[in-house]
Formats: sequence, C-alpha cells, structure tokens
Amino acid sequence: MPAHDPLGDGVAALARRHALDQDAAARLTRLGDALRLAGWAPTTVRDPQGIADRHLADSLAALDLPEVRAARTIADLGAGAGFPGLALAAALPETEVTCLDSAGRKAAFMADLAAAAGLANARAVAARAEEWRGGPVDLVTARALASLPVVLEYAAPLLREGGVLVAWRGRRDPAEEAQAARAARELGLGDAEVYRTTPFPAATDHHLHRYVKRGPTPGGFPRRPGMARKRPLGHGLSDRAER
Repeated sequence: MPAHDPLGDGVAALARRHALDQDAAARLTRLGDALRLAGWAPTTVRDPQGIADRHLADSLAALDLPEVRAARTIADLGAGAGFPGLALAAALPETEVTCLDSAGRKAAFMADLAAAAGLANARAVAARAEEWRGGPVDLVTARALASLPVVLEYAAPLLREGGVLVAWRGRRDPAEEAQAARAARELGLGDAEVYRTTPFPAATDHHLHRYVKRGPTPGGFPRRPGMARKRPLGHGLSDRAER
C-alpha cells in the first residue's frame, strides 16, 4: 500500500479544484518540496500538510477571482517566504510575478525557492513597497502584511487604473474596514468586495478583500517610508500635511 503523501495529495486536490494542468501541479510540488527541505526559511510552517494547506491552498484561493487569473503582472508585497506570490507564479506560468520584501535575506530565500521550483516567471526583489518603482502592475497581492489602510497605501500607486488589489485577511474587523474605505477613496480605489474562503478544511475566518483602482492615485503617495504605518490613512482627517 503506497505511503500517504500529504503534499502530493494536497497538490493533486488543488489541481482538480482550480483546473490546473500537470505542469502546474509539478511546479507546485517542487515549490513545496523546496520549502520543506530548505535549511532555513522565514516561516514556521514546514511540514508537508501545513505547506499544502497554509501556503499553497491559501495562496491559490485567489484563483477564484477572475482578475487574478487574467493578470499578466503581479507584485506580491511583503512576500516573506514567497506566498502567495510564488504559488501564483507556479499556477500562472504566463504571468510575471515580483515578490517584494524589505529584508534581503528573505528576498534571497525566495529567489532560491523560485529557482528550485523552476519558476522562470518569478523574481524576488529586496525593496520596501514605498520605494519600488516597478509598476504599474495588473494585480497587487498582500498576505498578513499590515492593517488594511496601510496595505492600500502601499498598493494603490503600484496599480494601473483598472488593476486590482487582493489582500488576504483573517476575521473581519468593521472598524478597520471603515477606515480602509476612507483611505481607498483618497487613493483612487473603489469600495472593497470581501469574499469568505475555505482553502482547506480547518480554515476559519479566511477572507479575500478585493479593491479595484478606479482613478489615479494623487501625487505624494506613497508617503515616505514608515509613514503609512505610523499615521495610517482613513481616520477621517486629511493626511496631506503629514507627507
């Protein structure tokens, strides 16, 4: 009787769920194996089942949004160990994915992981979101990066008009969402659409927040590095004097 393979079984289930071909499944498996076998990684989730669920399945939940599948350029902000960016690169080989992280060691780790998985369409860049000048892009992704108003300020200047931000969040916070709605209006983004997801059986309170860039982002955004976190937008007062 063959041994149970949580990673392989998880990837096979994801391939069926998201209609991915065998090549994409192979890339996802190599990505998971490379993370599992790495000597050091900026994540504590290293077991095969955890990789399949909390890294791969959670990342690929965004494939349920048509704009994610249609994107040809993606910037993944604060990518850390490479998720969701590298998983999306594995699933979408025609899409150019840039994984950004301010920590050089994390960027180097992601570059090694992409190489091990054979992801020619992915690159890792050591840069702060406020300072990167690689846009405009079709899609910005952010998972567990910062509060929603901060993520919006990072993302809006990088998006083309009509582009989309997808932010992975946990339990919903009405106060934070109201603040983010005010920030979105100042940044040229539309109202949020929020989708509850269940990427794996044990997942609870998983949500994707989707924002479309409706118009240009005003000059002066993003503010200088550190300012978005220090004084997040959306408190109801003008932030322009603080830039």
